[in-house]
Amino acid sequence: MGGHSHWTQIKRQKWANDAKRGQLFSKLSREIAVAVKQGGPDPDLNPRLRLAIERAKEHNMPAETIERAIKKASGSEEASHFQEIRFEGYGPGGVAILIDVLTDNRNRTVSEIRQVLARNGGSLGETGSVSWQFQQRGHILIEASPGQDLDDIALVAIDVGAEDVQIGDGRVEVYTQPSDLHLIKEALLKRGYHVTTAEVAMIPKTTVTLDEKVAVQMLRLLDALEDLEDVQRVYSNAEFPDVVLMEYAKG
Repeated sequence: MGGHSHWTQIKRQKWANDAKRGQLFSKLSREIAVAVKQGGPDPDLNPRLRLAIERAKEHNMPAETIERAIKKASGSEEASHFQEIRFEGYGPGGVAILIDVLTDNRNRTVSEIRQVLARNGGSLGETGSVSWQFQQRGHILIEASPGQDLDDIALVAIDVGAEDVQIGDGRVEVYTQPSDLHLIKEALLKRGYHVTTAEVAMIPKTTVTLDEKVAVQMLRLLDALEDLEDVQRVYSNAEFPDVVLMEYAKG
């Protein structure tokens, strides 16, 4: 399993507690609002909104909260004030980092990101400094249920249009063209597979393997960036030792 998926799993565990859930729902509501402003309130006609709603559901955001966010965005100018910005930077060990934000104050966000990076052994880079190390792909994570064979899941995924699959730790990672993500996800769900996450993500072309000390520092940096109000997603090309991930997830 790659660094992206490992971190995704840890985030899901951390977001599950009550203290983090409100913060997550705020980020998800902001994402829904911006999607509505860009493409309208109908998810059937607005692919970005559909993905935002699906992501919210994956994180157990109540249906009424999702509907409220859509209605609020439909009748408000608030979402139009947000800028979408992608920052690029470096973490400890030379790890490449992409930080996607929705902000109504660029200067504040830049300052906060720079401070978090500096405190955790990282630095802010110029536009284009690390983005070439990533590619946009659809990413689906399937957890095998009892009796399901990982190889069978992988073959089915390829059969319904996946570009690539990776197997490990009782899970199958499925990679698709971004435009094919929804169709392939629905095809896998119809076949009875448990889709944990499905998103369009920036996937690293190659990864950087970290030793235990640097890996812990990197995980703390990712956590701190995720905690910033304006930050929607953080991607890196870090590869973490399993022992570090297990210990960090407990904390």
